[in-house]
Amino acid sequence: MEFSNSYELLIELRKKDLLKNKPKFWWPNVGTFEVVVGAILTQNTKWENVEKALNQWKMKNGKWKMEAVASFEPSFLAELIKPAGFYNQKAKRLIALSRNILRDFGNFESFKENVTREWLLAQKGVGFETADSILCYACFRETMVVDAYTKRLLKKRGYEFESYDEMREWCERGVEENWDKLSSIYENDLNLCFARFHGKIVEFMKNG
Repeated sequence: MEFSNSYELLIELRKKDLLKNKPKFWWPNVGTFEVVVGAILTQNTKWENVEKALNQWKMKNGKWKMEAVASFEPSFLAELIKPAGFYNQKAKRLIALSRNILRDFGNFESFKENVTREWLLAQKGVGFETADSILCYACFRETMVVDAYTKRLLKKRGYEFESYDEMREWCERGVEENWDKLSSIYENDLNLCFARFHGKIVEFMKNG
């Protein structure tokens, strides 16, 4: 696979049937608080383990609700999310994040509309990838998530970056500069394009 910018990379990935049977935006249950939970839980673990943790609550109680998480004791939440690993740390961070969202935004819909990347990065346990995952998949912002799979793929093709943001901006720039060729494919929705681009990279590298 040869490419000189992120647009060409996306076109190459589009030739492969990578997102068959996946949700439209690739990440499950986009636009919900569950995305925030998943973005924290997926740190330092496989998504399969995250799904086990997410489903332990959902099978008994239905949807993940921010107000419920904010009221949990850390030990109770830690037991729920145990399959995701680092459960004591992640439980404390999820509870603190939920409480801070309620304090600063009042409810999840207001959070989705008004949160900034800076606010997210100021939260304990929220780094660049986690913040951008929340912005892209929970808040539908025009933000590309780049991760270890992205870094590995680009490095194999001779692209190395000094920072996360430099790599993210490279991925976004090629798409934005060629949006006239992509907009009809992605329903004129740049967020959808970035979400599926990220998903294609992950699925390609997982299976490659």
